[in-house]
Amino acid sequence: MNMSFLSRRGAAVLLSACLLAFCCVVPAFAIPDGSPRLTPVVRAVQLAAPAVVNITSTSVIDAGPRYMSPLEQFFGPGFQAFGNMPQARRQKRVSLGSGVIVDGGRGYVLTNAHVISGGGEVTVNLLDGREFPAIVRGADPDFDIAVLEIQGPHNLPSLQPATAADLLPGETVIAIGNPFGFNHTVTTGVVSALGRSIRSESGLFTDLIQTDAAINPGNSGGPLLDLEGRLVGINTAVHAKGEGIGFAIPIHKALRVMDNLMDHGRRAPLWLGLHVENLDQRMAQALGLRELRGLLVAEVYANTPAAAAGLEPGDVIDSINGVVLNDRGDYLNLLRNQLPDEQLRLVVQRAGGRQELRLAPVEFDDTTARRIMQARWGFTLQVSGGRLVVASVQPDGPANFLRRGDVLAGIGGKALRSQEELLQAFRQLRLAGQVLLQVERGGRLYYARLLP
Repeated sequence: MNMSFLSRRGAAVLLSACLLAFCCVVPAFAIPDGSPRLTPVVRAVQLAAPAVVNITSTSVIDAGPRYMSPLEQFFGPGFQAFGNMPQARRQKRVSLGSGVIVDGGRGYVLTNAHVISGGGEVTVNLLDGREFPAIVRGADPDFDIAVLEIQGPHNLPSLQPATAADLLPGETVIAIGNPFGFNHTVTTGVVSALGRSIRSESGLFTDLIQTDAAINPGNSGGPLLDLEGRLVGINTAVHAKGEGIGFAIPIHKALRVMDNLMDHGRRAPLWLGLHVENLDQRMAQALGLRELRGLLVAEVYANTPAAAAGLEPGDVIDSINGVVLNDRGDYLNLLRNQLPDEQLRLVVQRAGGRQELRLAPVEFDDTTARRIMQARWGFTLQVSGGRLVVASVQPDGPANFLRRGDVLAGIGGKALRSQEELLQAFRQLRLAGQVLLQVERGGRLYYARLLP
């Protein structure tokens, strides 16, 4: 009986090995060049498939709350006088995704940030069956882009990117990926539209390629190709409520994010040089608006893109690149998904009329952020003993409850350890109606609301 079980198991292992070999080895027979079977799609797949990788990200998580015995509750966690107490169940979480080698000489792989967001060990598998560990060189969730470096030979196949202007609505495109664990699955479709914007739990994503090529879980991070086998996009999402609606990040955008991550480790935040306010029904009526939508321009800073484009206080920004702005959160989320020097199209309502303005965001550098923070929040800080200490406070400013010598321990629910973290928090919260500060005074912590 045991021998029979072992035989069946051995046969199953052998069959699996044969199937793997069949999937990974190119057929031995040759197809003549003039054969109608060698369609443009087939040629593009043959060219591109060796540079497509399957990505496995493995992390260890708690499967449930940890049981604490009565003795542990009394003596403290970890007390095990009687040996084997029930412990927290820990299990491995494995996420699957796809990627594409864009620099075979350095072993760089482009994929989605959400594919490797769980951390842990990352492994890539090539079409020829080789498997290598990889490290994360950088990730930007705002663009859903991550860069991996393969820890192995750096003479790998890679794909040639297309240019942004090459893609046309209606042209055939090809997706290759790892949906549901089925390695190197090929699907085809057309470019349904360009410049799409979608909202998700992670934020607002703009300038996407829409395609009807089948994209399923596991395709994330894989390539979208044209009929010449060139890389035109990185597949990133599928519409949850519809079939045949998938989205990809244009390759020119993905490569610029990659270069920034490799050069600087992070992408510099952007801004237009505006302070904007949400609209309420009373303000909308006073401005003669038909609908309660858009943002009111409250201030335009000098020597900024907004000033150069002619924006004025009192203008209402209805949309940016076709995305209707409902509140300041939409505005900030949209800017997080932009690249510097790329033109934005703003539809503005002014004095009962509508006009279109074009301007490009610029880096919101530390010097500018520090100057505007001092003006809007009304205090400055200095580093003393590794802590952020209040150096000055505007008497009539929104932070007049602070005193010189107070320690700013946290902001917005996050601990502060440096001036850089403070400025990053200001960039994220500068349009908030209120900001929660954690202040230490006289050895005691308390919370205070800043109302800029």
